[in-house]
Amino acid sequence: MTRLSTLLATALVFTAPSAFAEMIKHGDLMIDAPYSFATPPTAKSAAGYMKITNSGDTDELLVSAASTVGKMTQLHLSETDANGVARMVHQEGGIPIPAGETVMLAPGGYHVMFMGVTTPLEEGSENTITLMFEAAGPLEVTLPVIARGEAAGHGGGHGDGGHSGHTGN
Repeated sequence: MTRLSTLLATALVFTAPSAFAEMIKHGDLMIDAPYSFATPPTAKSAAGYMKITNSGDTDELLVSAASTVGKMTQLHLSETDANGVARMVHQEGGIPIPAGETVMLAPGGYHVMFMGVTTPLEEGSENTITLMFEAAGPLEVTLPVIARGEAAGHGGGHGDGGHSGHTGN
């Protein structure tokens, strides 16, 4: 590769638009890299992912989510038991967002679950959901729909639980 083509390639990496460009500030909360994966035509469920940072001094709680993506929207956690069986657990008490910490909603961990999906999520489309926080109140977030392989390296993780849960700042 010539020096010029290397410089051009580097410039494209840093200037290319990203499906993950949306950052939303909501009080002490910062929502970053929201997305959903495209689904096959027969899928009956889908999920929404994002990074939530609480820069405040007070713990926050993501109480619920609402959308028109499916017939029902819930907050879930993917867990694997001692026998290696994975299951999704409805987080009826919400998802804690501790003060000064970041919580990832990512494959294999916490996520917004859309059940009873009647229309496939198509790559390139967007869906708007409403997140309800205990103290900060409601917040609308737009989730770009991306191809399954696009999330790696963009704050979302890909298929494993290592990107979910708490990560201190």
